[in-house]
Amino acid sequence: MAFSFTRIAFYLAAATFAFAARYDLNSPGKTVRLSDPQISPNGKSIALVASKANFDDNRWEAELLLVDVTSHANRLLSARRGLTQPSWSPSGDQLGFLSTVDGKMQIFTLPLSGGEAVQITKAPSGVQHYAWSPDGSQIAFVTSDELAAKTGVERHNRSFEAADNDYLQTAQPMPAHVWVIPSAGGKPRRITSGTWSVPVTMPPGAPSSPLSWSPDGKSLVIAKTATPYSGDSNQRAIQIVDVASGHMRALTGRTKNESQPQFSPDGRHIAYWFPRDGEGKNVNEIYLSPVSGGEGRPLTRPLDQNIQRAIWMPDSKSLLVSSNAGTTVGIWIQPLDGPAQRLELGKLVPSAAFWLDAAVSDTRQIAMLASEPRHPTELYFMESPTAQPVRLTNFNKEIASLDLGKTETVEWKGPDNFTNNGVLTFPPDFSPSKKWPLVLYIHGGPSSASKESFSSRAQLLAAQGWVVFEPNYRGSDNGGNAYKAAINNDAGAGPGRDVMAGVELLKKRGYIDEKRMATSGWSYGGYMTAWLLGNYPKEWKAGIAGAPVTDWLDQYNIGDSNVARGNAFGGSPWTDERRMQAYVEQSPITYAPKIKAPTLILCNTGDYRVPITQSYKLYHALRDNGIETKFVAYPLGGHSPTDPVHMRDVDRRWVDWLKKHLGS
Repeated sequence: MAFSFTRIAFYLAAATFAFAARYDLNSPGKTVRLSDPQISPNGKSIALVASKANFDDNRWEAELLLVDVTSHANRLLSARRGLTQPSWSPSGDQLGFLSTVDGKMQIFTLPLSGGEAVQITKAPSGVQHYAWSPDGSQIAFVTSDELAAKTGVERHNRSFEAADNDYLQTAQPMPAHVWVIPSAGGKPRRITSGTWSVPVTMPPGAPSSPLSWSPDGKSLVIAKTATPYSGDSNQRAIQIVDVASGHMRALTGRTKNESQPQFSPDGRHIAYWFPRDGEGKNVNEIYLSPVSGGEGRPLTRPLDQNIQRAIWMPDSKSLLVSSNAGTTVGIWIQPLDGPAQRLELGKLVPSAAFWLDAAVSDTRQIAMLASEPRHPTELYFMESPTAQPVRLTNFNKEIASLDLGKTETVEWKGPDNFTNNGVLTFPPDFSPSKKWPLVLYIHGGPSSASKESFSSRAQLLAAQGWVVFEPNYRGSDNGGNAYKAAINNDAGAGPGRDVMAGVELLKKRGYIDEKRMATSGWSYGGYMTAWLLGNYPKEWKAGIAGAPVTDWLDQYNIGDSNVARGNAFGGSPWTDERRMQAYVEQSPITYAPKIKAPTLILCNTGDYRVPITQSYKLYHALRDNGIETKFVAYPLGGHSPTDPVHMRDVDRRWVDWLKKHLGS
């Protein structure tokens, strides 16, 4: 029988597909990580940071690249340790960035005409963030003050006032303040001082409130935090600072929850973040105040979204804003007056873990990072807000060519009249006629959302032969104010009902092996895992709790947000017996003796967000009750491992634990 060339090509393609490699434990380390896209003022080039894993030295190798919008070609500009935060000079002839020098971040500038990068600052405490002045002659930056040197016998005295800080602090937290320095280099000049502080970023989260210059270069607008203690971080108020004198005046007169202020390009208004009605439980909105002052008005109230980013458009008549929305990220152009208009992005999901990774040029072009369900993050360009996005890079084509699992958005009605949604990722060889193990992978936050974007962890788990379910639940920030606020003083029971209603939906589809189900997650996902294991013990064959919140009292007393956590319960647990009971009743450790499923616990020893004490409690509760458990600690700071070697170890242990208890 003779075969046509067409039929031969078809069978070759089918064979290639059949034997295509799956996503495995090495795949995340091969993925190029992109961040900080910054479009040039004229919209012709985009600078961004591309990072690759170096397992031998256990670090991410960062490169500053320049991508041409027309040709899509990219070229290397600089490769330095810890390179981050690229920023164009106003004239577009230089790029600034931060890079590590002797363990501290410093500002560098790089001429685009050629030549080496020049170190501009030598801040003893390092630079946290910076901003070019409108004429490019100066750079404002934020750095923390140094501890005063002690002399005599007092030089051995290391005592300090702990107050509202996380339990890992070993020295007095020092305030961060604003300085300016000539962009060509020279002596820096302090602008602000005092016991108060400019906000300091403690990842994960949005960048601390960036500096913003007035168009005439005479003022900066900042967020002022009452103290440098992390538990007081919600005591933030917008201030306008005179650059020449350092004199400050309040914009609105409020004392809490204001952040991220930005001057409009015409200098008439300031846009800033503020939660609806000033309540932290509510969605974040963009407020607008005249530069002269006043409480302002919410621009984004009609959207009913938890806004993650606001960028002024160059005409000062509108802002580009973004939010998690359903199982994607929505981007809108929000006029100062009138309804917002959503950008058409198709299946693209812009990168927005805690804020939108995007930039706007002086001529309204947009650069952003985004992924597709089966293609990791790449750089995209929009000629205007109404244009179709164009992909400019293909760094992760190798990953996209793997035999990846398909994804699907699912919706279900929850028990309290909430409409919930989530994402399913199927094994590459999925067939609905067969029974498959189910693995829940629950997002943290809880002010976050699972999206139908490229999910490394979901693809890795699906590649093992498991259906992966990433549910959103009340408290997620993808469904409007009522949905987000519903978790207030209902940390586990309500969200638990939402998740289990989604599980019941999947059971009814007929392809889930109900005897092989596991739940897993990190941070609040770890909380939800511990909650589900203890409150629905018959459902689970295994569990994985990463950095789990198990005891709200520990969160209140020794976590980085500490006393600010009281907002979710109506106040302190120590001033009201009934409130204390609410903390206890909503803590998964209360129900840990009911857990039956073998459970893996993972946590950093230096986790300031969710103290490892809570993992120890869960471990002992399980072990003492005869439940199979393993507790793995990483001798690292921060909320989760971020270096390549330990990130891979987390993935390996995740997969191995589930293989042991679910099979494939």
